[in-house]
Amino acid sequence: MRWHKRRDRGPSRRLEQVGSVIAETISEIIRTEVDDPRVAEMVSITYVKVSPDLRDATVYFSIIGTEQEWKDTEEGLNKAKGFIQKLLGERIFLKVTPRLRFVPDHTMEQAQRIEQLIEENIKTNEV
Repeated sequence: MRWHKRRDRGPSRRLEQVGSVIAETISEIIRTEVDDPRVAEMVSITYVKVSPDLRDATVYFSIIGTEQEWKDTEEGLNKAKGFIQKLLGERIFLKVTPRLRFVPDHTMEQAQRIEQLIEENIKTNEV
């Protein structure tokens, strides 16, 4: 029997599950353990993309705030990533704790802007 590589089917179910557990755990760690004034009070972990070998994880986050607050939060999270990674390794059971990288996720802002443009277009066309 031949084994075929996965082609363009996206992350496996296992990677999705691991990413979900990592997201929940990091969210809890940020809420209860990270004490950095640069990190916004309400940080949402929107998605975690885990590499196939589980050695790297890109953590997408979202906040409600100004552009400066986004930058400060990203800086604070990346500064605290060693601490977060250590606690993550203590709380989840993987052979290797992934290296973390925090990236802002502006998806919600973009969706709101698109919705606003659509509403403006509808109002303009009604007149």
